[in-house]
Amino acid sequence: MDLFGSFVIACSMYSRIPMPQVDWTENRMKYAMCFFPLIGVVMGAALWLTALIGENVHTLEEGSLLWAVMGTILPLLITGGIHLDGYLDVTDARSSYGDRAKKLEILKDPHVGAFAVIGCGIYLLAYAGFFSLIPGKAFPLIGGIYVLTRALSALALVNFPKAKKDGLAAAFSDGAKKRVVTLSMSIYLVLTAAFLWWHGGIVVLGVMAAGAVLSFLHYYQMSKKEFGGITGDLAGYFLQQTELLLVAILAVWYHLV
Repeated sequence: MDLFGSFVIACSMYSRIPMPQVDWTENRMKYAMCFFPLIGVVMGAALWLTALIGENVHTLEEGSLLWAVMGTILPLLITGGIHLDGYLDVTDARSSYGDRAKKLEILKDPHVGAFAVIGCGIYLLAYAGFFSLIPGKAFPLIGGIYVLTRALSALALVNFPKAKKDGLAAAFSDGAKKRVVTLSMSIYLVLTAAFLWWHGGIVVLGVMAAGAVLSFLHYYQMSKKEFGGITGDLAGYFLQQTELLLVAILAVWYHLV
């Protein structure tokens, strides 16, 4: 078992974090998804460090436009936008209102459609807007969101039906040790829930958990009904959609309270 190789594959595929080159062997692929949520840990740490530096040099202030923009683009810089790319492809496909075959065809099309551009603008503006409402005391919870969404995404990847026998989702799912990945994601979810409870309290945990569960169920039903299962693009769509939803819930909750 080469766990370091599996870790390198996960980071190389789902982030821009510099990693040594390794062969994508069958044995390493089995456990690669077990390390996917750790990228969320790195993202949370990077955001915290950025806020700390900004506070010390008086360039970032809570609620400022610059802080909201940094909170929006930093995750994209770390991931390389791989999940946002899936979000835009699925936005294009769903906006076509075509049949299942048409939507899957759009997902494979490398060209960017008008609805994808519109969807990208709306997404980034909404994310920055909600992020600007999040107070400093709630900041650690954002890191928990990054981990939570990736744990749920990996859980779906190895358990939900696939729309295609080939592609990114099928490659990682077929090569994964499903029981080990499912157990690993369950542990991540429990630890993340404890983290959210510790930093936000039981009510905040309950509200965020409810939002995550509803998004997860919608992901399953929508992907199966409209696409016949999940794909790599749909996995990215779910992750970005859920992240935006949880950031919005966090912002609205603390703004009202």
